[in-house]
Amino acid sequence: MSKSPIVKSFWDAPTGSWQYVFHDPATMKGAIVDPVLNYDPQAAATMTHSAEEILAYVEEAGIEIVWILDTHPHADHFSAAPWLKERLGAPTAIGEHVVKVQALWKGIYNLPDDFPTDGSQWDRLFADGETFTVGEIPVRVMFSPGHTLASITYVAGDAAFVHDTFMMPDSGTSRADFPGGSSADLYASIQAILALPDDTRLFVGHDYAPEGREAACMATVAEHKATNIHLKDAPSEAAYRAVRDARDATLPLPRLMLAALQINIRGGRKPAPEDDGRRYLKIPLDYFEPR
Repeated sequence: MSKSPIVKSFWDAPTGSWQYVFHDPATMKGAIVDPVLNYDPQAAATMTHSAEEILAYVEEAGIEIVWILDTHPHADHFSAAPWLKERLGAPTAIGEHVVKVQALWKGIYNLPDDFPTDGSQWDRLFADGETFTVGEIPVRVMFSPGHTLASITYVAGDAAFVHDTFMMPDSGTSRADFPGGSSADLYASIQAILALPDDTRLFVGHDYAPEGREAACMATVAEHKATNIHLKDAPSEAAYRAVRDARDATLPLPRLMLAALQINIRGGRKPAPEDDGRRYLKIPLDYFEPR
């Protein structure tokens, strides 16, 4: 029988993002997945409300955080991983293919030659199939590209943190039209996740609560197979890609993408201060077509 971690979800309504803490009840060791650093784009101001909520929960529950985990460099929100590392002392990690995303967006932002694209902004880069433990909970890393070049899934006992591959069943699956994205790769990643045991709990990265329902974050593999609007009829790769690509062509770029990616390819850190002591974000004008 698979070990079953306790999973606590945290909802960030402005970005539609889910953040997680999972822990082993036997040892009270835990990990944080995809924490959000809040950002007000009108004021260009960062805040730590969401990360503080996670920190308060961890401290009140008596959980020893041993990892702070990113699934990929997010386009919807800033990462709070460095802020939490500073307070909890836990190492940060992401998948090893983050270096491809860094190289891609270094070019888009025209960052200086000395900007590192070796993943050194994280303490650990995980390879596909690599395993580690959180207390007595075994965690396996699955390379899950498609949404981005670097996306990974963390399979922790009977829970899988599937980032932006699946949405909730009534919303289908995630988009694959960002730079480096691929609906073919996403289809393959989804099939690998659906091959997990049917009772595996899949925790998604986002939910936009269609038709006014409450935001939700989890459905099992079996539930996705039976009811996911993009997957329930076991479509062929060609059929799935036709639906996914047509849908993606209608979607606007995420509201915070051009701000978020230059933070997140730095592991959640802001650019270095300039000679006036302020930090600045760059926006590449006319690089993307309007939608």
